[in-house]
Amino acid sequence: MKQESPSTAPVAADRTTALWAFFRGEFVPLHEANINVMTHAFNYGTAVFEGIRAYWNPDQEQLYALELIPHYERIQDSARLLMMEIRQSPQELAEVTLELLRRDGLREDAYVRPIVYKSSETIGVRLHNLDADITIFAVPFGQYIDTEGGIRAQVSTWRRTDDNAIPARGKITGAYVNGALAKSEAQMNGFDEAIVLTADGHVSEGSAENLFMVRDGILITPPVTDNILEGITRRRLIAMARADLALEVVERPIDRTELYSAEEVFLCGTGAQVSPVIEIDRRPVAGGRPGPVARGLSQRYFEAVRGRLDAYRDWLTPVY
Repeated sequence: MKQESPSTAPVAADRTTALWAFFRGEFVPLHEANINVMTHAFNYGTAVFEGIRAYWNPDQEQLYALELIPHYERIQDSARLLMMEIRQSPQELAEVTLELLRRDGLREDAYVRPIVYKSSETIGVRLHNLDADITIFAVPFGQYIDTEGGIRAQVSTWRRTDDNAIPARGKITGAYVNGALAKSEAQMNGFDEAIVLTADGHVSEGSAENLFMVRDGILITPPVTDNILEGITRRRLIAMARADLALEVVERPIDRTELYSAEEVFLCGTGAQVSPVIEIDRRPVAGGRPGPVARGLSQRYFEAVRGRLDAYRDWLTPVY
């Protein structure tokens, strides 16, 4: 996960009027959760965020929040990068999120957005001696990018920011300009998504998604040292590939040209879920259609997140 795409249905204004936000320590109507234009985070991108999905299971009449604690543990790590402390524990934030979703009463897939931000209303580039706050809201949310037919990708001319510049392992709002540049370049060139390289030319990830490829039957993904987000979905898919598909999984640097000869390539993330890549730089991947590994993982993943696989129940927290 992280930016809108043409395949993402925008949330109509009239659908948000009944929604709530956790804002300045209390629940308020979403349309009242507003910040001042002088807010430091608004001026300088000094905020961190998470994207958390909740999946509706119509058969069970249940909404399942996915990986609440891991997401709130990660936002704490991101906040420390910007010298912010979150008063609530991950467990407390999970309870706040469940209360928020219950107030919203959604009976469809949803996307939860927690943001920890520098809330001081002041001008000046720095991280120290500034107040911080957290807000959480949720909106109905469908597909971010195509998870069935496959997507066409371009290797971007924009490089991923380095850990010693703007660390990608932290979900820092200002850093997502890097992904936005890559995504717009790709889409304005007629592609669906971008693949971004590190400064030394290794494959990093998509504009806002982790990347996997299959070569010689082995599932390969860039290491966390190649300026990727340490993805929660990525970690779960690695475990699922080993346990359910009996695949060997290797974390190692990937060269750009390996993508052109890969048996499969797919992207993953909270927003992207599992999205097969069927073309890169106008070269077909897997014969121009989703391959068996992506299809197999996608099927298992969607069964798991909707509460249909007992083996993965620990990923989920029922809302109702």
